[in-house]
Amino acid sequence: QVQLVESGGGSVQAGGSLRLSCAASGRTFSSYVMGWFRQAPGKEREFVAAVSRSSGITYYTDSVKGRFTISRDNAKNTVYLQMNSLKPEDTAVYYCAALITTNIVYVSRRASEYYYWGQGTQVTVSS
Repeated sequence: QVQLVESGGGSVQAGGSLRLSCAASGRTFSSYVMGWFRQAPGKEREFVAAVSRSSGITYYTDSVKGRFTISRDNAKNTVYLQMNSLKPEDTAVYYCAALITTNIVYVSRRASEYYYWGQGTQVTVSS
């Protein structure tokens, strides 16, 4: 059983930055691919970014490339999402999620592959 707790959300103006954190319980954090997803009001949940178990591989949706950076610290059981140059369209509830795999270079954008989910943190970007 893994519990994921997000933090770092808030309200910022367009062009600003936020850093989301997701702390995981348990001693097997390095066994999980970690991903960030978001869901805006009235829209389906969408993939944002993912990082492989060893941090060697990262994967971003096109709309955040060059602005967001995903990283992880396996010693701290934490994954981060640094969000820069925020836009109003980035407004959403952001969720972290964990995918179990033995492949140290695997990443995925498919929500159905992620087994554990956090409760979400709200990010609001005003124009």
